[in-house]
Amino acid sequence: MLDEAGASEQQATGESPQRSRVGLLIDVTGDHFTARLDSVKDSDAPASHQRSLGQVGSYFLVREGDANILVMVERSYRIADKQGRAAHMVHLTPLGEMGSKGDFSRGVSRYPISGAELHRMDEDGLRAIFSGYGDKDFKVGNLTSFESIGVHLDASAFFGRHAAILGQSGAGKSWTVTSLVQAAVRAMPNAHIILLDMHGEYGDKDVDGVVAHSPFPADKVRCFRADQLEFPYWLLAFSELCELVVNSGDEHASIQISFLRSTMIRLREEANKHLDLGHITVDSPLYYSMDDLIKAVKEANRETSDFGKKKSALYGKFDQVLVRLNSLLNDNRYDFLMRPKTRTSTESLPGLMQDLVGLGSPRASVTVLDLSSVPFDVVPLVAAQIGRLTYEFNYWNPRCREFPLFLICEEAHEYIPREDIPRFREARRSMERISKNGRKYGVGLCVVSQRPHDVSETVLAQCSSYVCLRISNPDDQDYVRAMVPDAARGTFAALTSLSKGEAVALGEAVPMPVRFRVDLPDPPPNSTDINYSEKWRTDATVDVARLVHNWHKQER
Repeated sequence: MLDEAGASEQQATGESPQRSRVGLLIDVTGDHFTARLDSVKDSDAPASHQRSLGQVGSYFLVREGDANILVMVERSYRIADKQGRAAHMVHLTPLGEMGSKGDFSRGVSRYPISGAELHRMDEDGLRAIFSGYGDKDFKVGNLTSFESIGVHLDASAFFGRHAAILGQSGAGKSWTVTSLVQAAVRAMPNAHIILLDMHGEYGDKDVDGVVAHSPFPADKVRCFRADQLEFPYWLLAFSELCELVVNSGDEHASIQISFLRSTMIRLREEANKHLDLGHITVDSPLYYSMDDLIKAVKEANRETSDFGKKKSALYGKFDQVLVRLNSLLNDNRYDFLMRPKTRTSTESLPGLMQDLVGLGSPRASVTVLDLSSVPFDVVPLVAAQIGRLTYEFNYWNPRCREFPLFLICEEAHEYIPREDIPRFREARRSMERISKNGRKYGVGLCVVSQRPHDVSETVLAQCSSYVCLRISNPDDQDYVRAMVPDAARGTFAALTSLSKGEAVALGEAVPMPVRFRVDLPDPPPNSTDINYSEKWRTDATVDVARLVHNWHKQER
């Protein structure tokens, strides 16, 4: 048995046990171990290896009998022993077990006892772990401690069980998203990724001669502005329409909602008689005329009887609704929603759904939806609509398991907040629905945020994989640590010391919590940092008249 254990350890570490021992365990608990490293004089390891032993983030192997447990250094410190000599101590987090063939499995089924030997884990052993996990062609970066070892993600776990990419502004979130999507398209050319672009970082642009291209392959991406794809009012769920036109603080809100419910059902039925659809509900994705809706509301608002001598129960109850509707219709920024040019019938819905998921002409693996010009007050409503349409696509698709979708929500804190705020309620409900039920129908979700503390706790709790870049805000740090397993919290102590483009990944997409450097995207997104030092040393002019013209035309 001891011979077999020694052989398995030699395979895992790449050298004989006598040469790899570096210390002994002196304390074992359910979530961490403490070990004392051998002195240079007593250690069996070469002196050249002793200098870097015990670095935070490095790996060791705990050997006891035929059990080999992979651990990571969470803390390194020195104390004085009874003879007054300095003793090098390490605090270790158990990650999983190494099998007899060098294979790695998460969790610890059999804990060691104090006195178990601690052995070095060399580069070849780690390479075997990371190369044997996940998809070999879905590489996203390299280990920080061993730059020659690539980090590969399990694509099914990352895309199918929801993910979160978190980090403060300037930490490299946009570059990480771009790198991950580029790697996904290279490895899986028939992917179906929908990306909500809140700042115009991922799409094609050509404004006043300033040209910017999408960072994704031209034959694999389609980019839409909101006014190009159009998300028409008649596709809004009833609750979303009420959020748009009804003031919940209005004393007549309940009357307004009841009237709108019955009126919209009638208008949908009248406008779609030729389709012979049978039962129609207030939420059916069917066209109706906005002009007819406004006409019905106006008539109800001035309804009288007895030749105008008596006012009806609805008289004067819709003043605020009419003001809100007219203000939306008279502002051309809302035309993509209130005055669609192409989505003007129920028959236009299949075309919208095809474009949304990349089945339009030409077909695409990545659909970038540029929402940067959408007025901020309706961004949550548009995000709710996109989330709902993405979910409904596969909910009603009998072959949903053969056509999985992945929705990336950039700047998620702007429309999926942690607090229950009325203006964001529909967007939050839509994304939480995907996070809780989307996996069953092949709809994955990725939330990207610089303020994880402000993102819906329900959404983050459903994520099985996390990619965390530098986070300095104490509230955000505490919030993220509370969302991850106890065994991985020690890894998150490094969040404040991560350099730009460096990340900590954990969850089902990686074999163990890992600190790595994200592969640089090629080409990068349109979000590189501005070099103030360089720009302020050169003379530059701005065509202010043209700038104001773009503002008026809502072009950027």
